Amino acid sequence: MARIRYASDFDKSVLLNNFENRGWIQVSPEEDWNFYWAGVHNIRNVFSVESGFRLQDNQVINHFPNHVELTRKDLMVKNIKRYRKDLEKDGNPLAEKDETGRFVHLDFIPLTFMLPADYNLFVEEFRKNPNTTWIMKPCGKARGIGIFLVNKLSQLKKWSRDGKGSVFSPPTAKETYVISKYIDNPLLIGGKKFDLRLYVLVTSFRPLKCYIYHLGFCRFCTVKYNASLNELDNMFVHLTNVSIQKQGEDYNAIHGGKWTTQNLRLFLESTRSKEVSDKLFDEINWLIVHSLKAVASVISNDRHCFECYGYDIIIDDNLKPWLIEVNASPSLSATTSSDRIMKYRLISDVINIVIPPGELPDVRWTKIPDKENYGHFELLYDEELANNEQSNQEMKVKASSLNFPGKRDARKGGQATWK
Repeated sequence: MARIRYASDFDKSVLLNNFENRGWIQVSPEEDWNFYWAGVHNIRNVFSVESGFRLQDNQVINHFPNHVELTRKDLMVKNIKRYRKDLEKDGNPLAEKDETGRFVHLDFIPLTFMLPADYNLFVEEFRKNPNTTWIMKPCGKARGIGIFLVNKLSQLKKWSRDGKGSVFSPPTAKETYVISKYIDNPLLIGGKKFDLRLYVLVTSFRPLKCYIYHLGFCRFCTVKYNASLNELDNMFVHLTNVSIQKQGEDYNAIHGGKWTTQNLRLFLESTRSKEVSDKLFDEINWLIVHSLKAVASVISNDRHCFECYGYDIIIDDNLKPWLIEVNASPSLSATTSSDRIMKYRLISDVINIVIPPGELPDVRWTKIPDKENYGHFELLYDEELANNEQSNQEMKVKASSLNFPGKRDARKGGQATWK
């Protein structure tokens, strides 16, 4: 049997150990590979017309050509806003709004503006609610770099002035930022703020096929949460990024400030109820599926590609989940031994879904893996299956009744109805 030849831009043990344990052969990205775990910076070269490189049927790669439509902060927001507007235009019940003008079912991203383009719109909104805190993030950076909180317009003017006064970059090169309403009422555990990192595998955008990983985790801040305006500059209170928290003196290297999602579910079941916990995770699944649907029409759906996204979600104290951002290259560095085990399993399970075990990659394959190869993944949404189910049931049930979050359908034995 032919052995798979792999290339990787990352020198990470969770990747390389997986490849070696399968008996795969390492080659350089310039050589003839079957499987390439590429850095996002190299994707453009692989798919650029200038390179003249053409992928063969036996080659798969871990990013879609224009994955940035979901993973760049400004593009994600732009695409979700467009998706909602399109549904509204079509009179789709999913785009229903309440009396205040908020989306009833699709309100899962905080109010967000692009800067500098939307500066005037932002100022108008700011003046309506001058006591609101906002969070500013550079669109093209990760790991918490360049993020800060503002609650006065003067802070924004200073930022703008500082940027323009820089001798290194003319105003035209100023980086785009997103500014979002800060979720200042986060759900706290032990007095600390946390967010969820969930892994979502997409093997096709048209039709949409995606899987969710059961071994996600919560990332906790090291310092107790305090909404006081004096604490706005203390990133150990506000930002959950491990790259920031591990600089703090209260960082615990043994557990890395992390909890499994399983622990979160148990905590919520014991403090709120199983029903409340199930509803929250249903709504998280709903949010993920619709964020993917929002970009499905604009992503280059190349058959050679798959993507393992890192979703960052914050839960507020009303147990409402908010999508903060989606990472194209979620960290594969392990901060603890349990982290290393989990990430090794994640990569192993991704490979088993993308390439049937014992086979060579083949893009002509239907991309319907055997259930025993899911590992810790669960099928989140399969558009083909959903469309078939819908046409089968249309005579009995209006399709829209199967499409709302947090509702469970007795006919399906309690299964979540957004699937």
